[in-house]
Amino acid sequence: MATMTRRSGSEQGFDQLLEYIGDELDFESGFYNDAYMDRRITARMRRTDTDSYRAYHRLLERDDGEREALLDSLSINVTGFFRNPEAWDGLRTVLRKLTDDRRQVNVWSAPSADGREPYSVAMLALDDPGIDADRIDVLGTDINHEILRTARSGVYETSKTTDIAEELEPLSQLDPYIQRDGNTFEVRDRVSELVSFEQHDLIRGESKGPFDLVLCRNLLIYIDSSYKVPIFETIEGSLRDGGYLMIGMTETIPAEMRETFEAADKQHRIYRKC
Repeated sequence: MATMTRRSGSEQGFDQLLEYIGDELDFESGFYNDAYMDRRITARMRRTDTDSYRAYHRLLERDDGEREALLDSLSINVTGFFRNPEAWDGLRTVLRKLTDDRRQVNVWSAPSADGREPYSVAMLALDDPGIDADRIDVLGTDINHEILRTARSGVYETSKTTDIAEELEPLSQLDPYIQRDGNTFEVRDRVSELVSFEQHDLIRGESKGPFDLVLCRNLLIYIDSSYKVPIFETIEGSLRDGGYLMIGMTETIPAEMRETFEAADKQHRIYRKC
């Protein structure tokens, strides 16, 4: 199939497709930058051997299964246990400080995708003797109710593109936290007991909390710049005064919100609410 880009003169077909996705599939494509939408759509076009946006538009109109597949693809669910392992050293320090205060510590992972990030927080707390895991309560939220089903099950498999054992290498040992059966890994009860999940729209939803720590990692790189400030306003409203925010290693705080958050560990992209 020929290479498909919006620069090839198919901009009108792309725009009409986005309008269809918004009107008929109830997916707010305007929240996401065009490059992200184009990558996800053209990936589905390749899978269905469709050679233009208009042809794919027609396919969506007649194929319920493809509409579901596209919606699943558009959900941002790229994740992993201990993603960007070096960043977790900074998070370890924050959790030690918070639990040293001898009170309940509430953590929010948003979006949580298939649950591996919130479970990583719980496993880190249980694995580090300097963190009082009994005081940790982790909430994972995501807009995709199907992926939350996977998160609640706590069962993951190694595949051609995902090595779960390798992802879990930051732990001192696996057996206390994961039950392994071949290529299948199931989170043990002592981990899942620290984590709960809810459906939540970080862009349009209300603030939650109050939380001591919010992880919003590797979402902003996909979001249109005009919606980044509303996300940070939701996060600000969900954090206690002095609470911590951790973003992705390649992400930054929007200029409009830089007086709200001060760097606590700039190397690991951890900030504190002023």
